[in-house]
Amino acid sequence: MAEREWFDKDYYKVLGLSSTATDKEITRAYRKLAKEHHPDTNPGQEEKFKEISVAYDVLGDAEKRKEYDEVRRLGPAAAGFGGPQGGPGGSTFNFQSGDFGDLGDIFGGLFGGGSRRRPAQRGADIEAALHLGFRDAVVGITTSVNLPSNEACRSCQGTGGAPGGGFMKCPTCSGRGSINQDQGPFATSVACPTCHGRGGQVVTPCASCHGTGREPSSRKVNVRIPGGVVDGQRIRLKGKGSSGANGGPAGDLFVDVHVQSDPRFGRSGRNLTTSVHVPFTQALLGTTVLVPTLDEEVTLKVPAGTQPGTKMRVRNHGVPAAGKHAAGDLLVTVVVDMPKKLTKEQKSLVEKLAKSLGEESAA
Repeated sequence: MAEREWFDKDYYKVLGLSSTATDKEITRAYRKLAKEHHPDTNPGQEEKFKEISVAYDVLGDAEKRKEYDEVRRLGPAAAGFGGPQGGPGGSTFNFQSGDFGDLGDIFGGLFGGGSRRRPAQRGADIEAALHLGFRDAVVGITTSVNLPSNEACRSCQGTGGAPGGGFMKCPTCSGRGSINQDQGPFATSVACPTCHGRGGQVVTPCASCHGTGREPSSRKVNVRIPGGVVDGQRIRLKGKGSSGANGGPAGDLFVDVHVQSDPRFGRSGRNLTTSVHVPFTQALLGTTVLVPTLDEEVTLKVPAGTQPGTKMRVRNHGVPAAGKHAAGDLLVTVVVDMPKKLTKEQKSLVEKLAKSLGEESAA
């Protein structure tokens, strides 16, 4: 049981916090420490990283944190089924007030049951960052993210002792961590006085986990990113977070999407935006130009007399249709390029054009 470790481990101290720390302060401290001690970037920090991960696994979950605080307050009494009114290793029942506590726990002990069954707990939520190219964000993609995890050590099966005798089972409780006590008509279950609820002791620490019983690992989670996500968008994947305890549901995975920019395109809702340069003579006379899209170039007709800044639409070349959303378009802004310098002949021709259009020539 986790409570056996909680008696001796101050997870608040591991994260450098006080017991009054807020949820945001706990998350911020964990991220900072995990980055500083992650084994991938800081070799030799495996043990410290595991310790930090275990601490956050408890304090980062509201239900686990509440239970941890209560266990720390009650001490060894919490290993049995004693509540806040019970003394070490026992329970107190107020028969006059009708407060019998959890009768399921009482009669479970009466008929020889072990420690009380812990309630199902939901797993912790996990956050991850995902960096996408511009096109992948527009059309959608199925990819994967690697998530840090903390699992029972495969070498010692979570006992913390070296394989082949590194963990000695307690002779008093035979490894159960609790013993039964006869108290008149009731048989209660209390923490074993020899191993203090641990079920035994580590005599030779496991070389893989250094006696912690846990080891850092990673798991790959497939993520389907729908077309049209924008930079900074958060996507929730239900049930892809940390595993629940005692049959509880898994937490959720929150993926923060970061989209790379593209020098050719911008976004306006479900429309893409771009620009095309046209010489002023072609803007006057009309022309056709090639316009880039996400897949291939398309031909766009520029009518005669098109003005600078005119916006033209290429249908269905924006964000693809999805659900109730229709496909977006590509909005093309026409940039008319003017010559910076004219020869005498060119200037004369322009003056003739201006005169024919009824425009006065500038002095």
